[in-house]
Amino acid sequence: MTRTVIVTGGSRGIGRELAISFSKKNYNVVISYAGNEGAAAETKALCKENGAADVLTFKGDVSDENACEELVKTAMEKYGQVDVLVNNAGITRDGLLARMSAEDFDNVIATNLRGAFLMSRFVTKPMMKQRYGRIINISSVVGVHGNAGQANYSASKAGLIGMTKSIAKELASRNITVNAVAPGMIETDMTDALTDAQKESINSSIPVKRMGTPADIANAVLFLADENSSYITGHVLAVDGGMGI
Repeated sequence: MTRTVIVTGGSRGIGRELAISFSKKNYNVVISYAGNEGAAAETKALCKENGAADVLTFKGDVSDENACEELVKTAMEKYGQVDVLVNNAGITRDGLLARMSAEDFDNVIATNLRGAFLMSRFVTKPMMKQRYGRIINISSVVGVHGNAGQANYSASKAGLIGMTKSIAKELASRNITVNAVAPGMIETDMTDALTDAQKESINSSIPVKRMGTPADIANAVLFLADENSSYITGHVLAVDGGMGI
């Protein structure tokens, strides 16, 4: 049986790596993205090259309830099932508390936390009906430890952890597991802009002495999506090179 996964924020960065990784497992891959059609098309092509059974792209904002409902409806109409949801979509609007606008706080919460809530709510019904599902939320180490200048982002990622544990308790009896992955410092477009000195300073503070890669996150997500992890739910898996020690 071919499984179907929805990856929100799947057009770039960690989301793209997630989509490709599921493709290698011969999933039907549904990629949602907010607006970068070029990046979404590139990711779709890469998924096909890497063995996806089928690929569907969907443009929509996860903070929009109607868009989330339509995304799940579209996936169900095309594939008849949704087996895995990865709530990866996220934004940052960093700034110190004294200067952070209410709008910047609300926007981050709306995408990172409300979006994950909406998507989880809409996949719950088909997952309960099929008595199988995996919901995996991409949180962050800053949701556990906090970070100066990221009160909004940290709050959204901490909220994801609380929501993960609560939904896990609700859905466990239906053979639906709900877990979170908490990345540490990961190589992305943003870290590419850092100077060598800045990267060296960051790496020196990480016990394994390097940043993680999107593949490190994808490997953890694939494990939690696999049937072999069926006895793990409500867990937060830190993929941080030991930053949280």
